[in-house]
Amino acid sequence: MKKASLALAVAAGTLGLTLSHVANAAFIEDSKAKLDLRNFYFNNDVRDSNTPSTKEWGQGFQLNLQSGFTEGTVGVGVDAIGLLGVRLDGGGRAGKPGQSRAPSALFPLESNGSAVDEFSHLGVTGKLRVSKTEARVGTLMPKLPILVSNDGRLLPQTFEGGQITSNEIDNLTLTGGLIEHAVGRASTNGTGLSVAGGAEQSNKFWFGGGDWKITPELVAQYYYANLDDYYKQHFAGLMHTLPLGDKQSLKTDLRYFKTDSDGANSSGTAGYLTNGYTRNGDGEIDNNTWSAAFTYSLGSHAVMLGHQRVSENSNFVQINQGSLVPSEGAAGSSVYLLTDRLANSFTRAGERTTFGQYSYDFASVGVPGLKASVAYLKGTNIKTAAGSDQKEWERDFSLDYVLQEGTFKGVGFAWRNAAFRSEAASDVDQNRLFVTYSLPLF
Repeated sequence: MKKASLALAVAAGTLGLTLSHVANAAFIEDSKAKLDLRNFYFNNDVRDSNTPSTKEWGQGFQLNLQSGFTEGTVGVGVDAIGLLGVRLDGGGRAGKPGQSRAPSALFPLESNGSAVDEFSHLGVTGKLRVSKTEARVGTLMPKLPILVSNDGRLLPQTFEGGQITSNEIDNLTLTGGLIEHAVGRASTNGTGLSVAGGAEQSNKFWFGGGDWKITPELVAQYYYANLDDYYKQHFAGLMHTLPLGDKQSLKTDLRYFKTDSDGANSSGTAGYLTNGYTRNGDGEIDNNTWSAAFTYSLGSHAVMLGHQRVSENSNFVQINQGSLVPSEGAAGSSVYLLTDRLANSFTRAGERTTFGQYSYDFASVGVPGLKASVAYLKGTNIKTAAGSDQKEWERDFSLDYVLQEGTFKGVGFAWRNAAFRSEAASDVDQNRLFVTYSLPLF
C-alpha cells in the first residue's frame, strides 16, 4: 500500500509543483481536481466445466488533476492522472477440481499466478492550445470510433501518444494523432499495440478524422486508422434525431467499418496474424462491418431495435492487447459497436446480429436517479473452423441509482447482469456490482 499511496501522492504533486512555479492567473484559476472512487465486485461464472470462473472484489481510486492554460497566443498546461487498485477479495484463485488456477479480470498476477494486493499507475499529459486547437502529448484515454479506451473493470485502460483536436471551423471537430503504447486495465506496465491473436507489438497507430454537425439533429463522421503491420481501417457514421412531438423522438444510428490488412499481416508473417476464422486460414485481416439502430423515445421510455452484419473473410478487429506474451493485464478492449456488451461483442466472421433494448427512467414516477434497461442480442451465421452456421445470444440487464440528496448525495449504485450462450465460445453468466462516488477537490 505504501508504493500505491506514493503513486497517488506523486500525481497530486506533479500538478501542484507546476502550479507553484507558474505565475499565471488563468493557469491556476481554471485548474480543477477530483477523486473518483469505484468499489467493484465481479463474478464471471463460466458454465463450461473445463474453464475456471472468477469472483473478485476491489476498490479503485482515480485522481484526475487538470490545470488551466497560461495566457497568451499559445496556452500551456499539464494534466495528471493517478490510478490505484486495491484487492479486497478473490483473484487468481484455484478453480474446480482438475482446473487450472482461475485468471484475474481485475488485478495483475504474481509469478505464481495469484493476484497482487494492489497496483498503481501514474500518467502525465502536457497540452498546448492555440485559438480553438489543442494538442495533447502523454497519457490519453480516447473515445473515438476507431479507438475506445476500455473502462469496464476496476481501473480504465490508458494509451500513450499524441493527439490534436481542432474546432476552428464551426460545427466541425477534427481529430488526429499517433498512439504508441497502451497500459491495460489490470496492469501497471505499458506494452506495444496489437490485435486479438497478434503476438508481435506495433508501436504506430496513426489516426485522423472528424465529426460534422450538419444540423442540430444530424451528425456525420469519418475516421481513418492504421495500426502498422496489422490493419488499415475506414469508418463512416451518421446519426440523426427526428423530433416527433412532445417528449417523443426517433434516433437513427448508422455505422460502417472497412478494415484491410497492412504490412506484415498482409504477407502472413508469424506473430502478426489475427485469430478466429479467416477465409484461407492464413490470419489475414479482411472485414466489412455495418450496423443500423433505431431508438424511439417517449417520455421515460426508450426502445431500440437494430441489426449488424460482419463480413465472412475475418473477424472485425480493432486494437486488442490480450494476445501479447506476457499480456501484462492488457486483455480486454472496447469497440465502437452497439453490440459491444457485457459478455460478448458479436464480431465473429459472418455474424449477423439482431438486437433490441428497452430502457426506463423512473424520474417520471417520482424516483429521480433510478434507471433500468434490458437488452437481447442474437447472432447467427457465425463462421469458425468447426462450422459455418453457428449461433449465440446474450441477455443483459442493468440497474442504476444515484442518491439525489442528503449526506451521501452523488453516491451511485449499479448492477449489471448478463447471460451468454454460444456455439462458438464458452457459456457465461456474469454479474457486476458497483458503488461509485466522485469527490471534487478544487
